[in-house]
Amino acid sequence: MSGTIVVLGYGASGRATVEALAARGDRVRVAQRSKPKDLPPGVEFCSCDALDAAAVRRAFEGATQVVLAVGFAYDRRVWRKVWVPTMTNVLAACAATGARLVFVDNLYQLGPQNAPRTEDMPLWDHGAKPAILCQVTRLWMAARDRVKVAALRCTDFYGPGVAASHIGPQALGAVAQGKSAMMIAPPDTPHDFSYVPDIARAVLTLLDAPDDAYGQVWNMPCAPTRTPREILQMGAQAMGVKLRVRAIPFWLLRVMGLFVPFMREVADVRFTFDRPYVVDGSKFTKRFGFEVTPFEDGVRATVRSYASMRQQIG
Repeated sequence: MSGTIVVLGYGASGRATVEALAARGDRVRVAQRSKPKDLPPGVEFCSCDALDAAAVRRAFEGATQVVLAVGFAYDRRVWRKVWVPTMTNVLAACAATGARLVFVDNLYQLGPQNAPRTEDMPLWDHGAKPAILCQVTRLWMAARDRVKVAALRCTDFYGPGVAASHIGPQALGAVAQGKSAMMIAPPDTPHDFSYVPDIARAVLTLLDAPDDAYGQVWNMPCAPTRTPREILQMGAQAMGVKLRVRAIPFWLLRVMGLFVPFMREVADVRFTFDRPYVVDGSKFTKRFGFEVTPFEDGVRATVRSYASMRQQIG
């Protein structure tokens, strides 16, 4: 589909998506409040506050497709203020311009599950962040008669240079420096992780897909489930160092949350780490023949990126 593709948000998944689109020659416009310093050559920029309906409408002018890849501060108080207005403004602007929407979503709204998460599981309104995302989900689902929306639900992600991840700078980044990896979740509970470059490829797959792929949810496929410790061990082997892991006891999160707001936010979605967390991405894989990056390759690229960043800073 020709025309401008607007990417709203330039965090880990937004940046990777923009880079992939620019690399293949698409006309891309990044929209957010401040201009990134590392925009690829030829990529447009439009200053846009997602909470300003008029600004979002201007940012989407001339767009045929939109990628919603915003990443708000990991704080329920912020989420309550921004998520619903953002989705409302994006849907209104897409309806006005006729642009299709790919929403880079997550899976908190499915709550605790003891089976692999599938697209048809009911929404779960308990907990602060899950309840907010349930509202957001119902908004775009209710708008399907006027906006073509495809939601790509992604679990916790990791990848080269990713700054915010359960297995990011404090974990694989520490391993890259030969230091102890710090985990704020049980390191031996199986957990799926999405590789950011794979997320970008999946977004492009949906952008290229026909209209019948819209109006529905797609789970992001992941490499075969591993524990965080197994993943960190791959990083240690890639760097030729011995793995050392320090983990905060799970029961301590609530106590620490009394003094450390971030710990309180993690405790709010403790169901993502208090049991195996498995995502069924077979629907996407079967429809599009999608192949994910093995952990062996993704982890190697990730620890090397952290090591390189460290050298550049030093």
